This record gives sequence, structure tokens and C-alpha cells, in this order.
Amino acid sequence: MVFSYYNRLNAVQKRVYRKSDEIHAIPLPNAPDLHPFVRDLSSALENENRALAEQSCQKLAMGMLAGLKAPPVRIALLAARPRASWGELHGLYVPVQGRTSAAITVWMRTAKRRQVVAFRSFLRTLLHEICHHLDYELFKLSESYHTEGFYKRESSLFYQLMSGQREVRTRGNEELR
Repeated sequence: MVFSYYNRLNAVQKRVYRKSDEIHAIPLPNAPDLHPFVRDLSSALENENRALAEQSCQKLAMGMLAGLKAPPVRIALLAARPRASWGELHGLYVPVQGRTSAAITVWMRTAKRRQVVAFRSFLRTLLHEICHHLDYELFKLSESYHTEGFYKRESSLFYQLMSGQREVRTRGNEELR
């Protein structure tokens, strides 16, 4: 399946798009080792602890990239999402530029209501940006397109990281499952 913008791409871009679309999963050789970072991130978001959430994101990204033998990326976690007439910006990936390493920025709070982003949505945003990094650095694609394969790779990472995770929310002193 191709998305509508495919028809506006030139021949070289279409080859890159198709190559991206053919990659459906990214097996994480060390997924169980990363589960504590996922739990730490969930807890940090629940407790609205930006510094700890940023640290958990960085550890999770570094663990994933080390397991995949991909170059590192810097993670920045900012407060509220920026917004404009087109909507809210959830995450941003900036590839390597000269001597400057690649960077990912994600935002912890929604733009309008300033609420902490739900854990699963936040994790998917982080993984989405990591997929852009992997497109360039692991798969050596010259561009990182939003293809069906791209979204499948994002989902494959999400399910590997959430495998065996028990989601527990609390209200007062009682656990909700």
C-alpha cells in the first residue's frame, strides 16, 4: 500500500519509499533488558517528573540503539507541545548534521490543556522518532518516509517493549487494572 503523497515523489524517492515500506519489523535482541526503563518512564509520567522521564527516555533509547548496534541519539523532553493552526507537534527528529549528533525532542504535556500525555501515546511518539533515526542510521535510507512499513516498525518496537508489562494505574491507595 502506498500513501497519496507517493505520486508526487520522483523516481529516486519512490525507490527509497518502497525500500522503507518493505521493512516491517525491528527485532530488539535485548527487549527484556529494556522493560525496566519502560516501567520507569511510565512512573515518571504518572508522577509528572520531567527530569526522570527524560532520563528514562534516554536510557531506553540508548539501550535499544546499543542492542541494534546503531549510533546514539540525544533525547530532550520539553514541557508543553508547541501548536499552530495545523495542530500540535508531538515529537521531532533532527538527523546528524556535520559534527552535531542526531537529536529527538518529545513533549510531555498537551498544548491546549497542559495535561501529561498518556503513557502509551508518549511511548509511541518516542518510538516513532527513534524509527526515523533507525531509517537513516541502521537502514541507511536517504529519507525517512511515513510508509506503512514505517508504522509497522514502530508497532513492532512498541509491542516488544510492552510484552510482559503489567499496566497498573492507581487512584489513591488502590490499584486499578
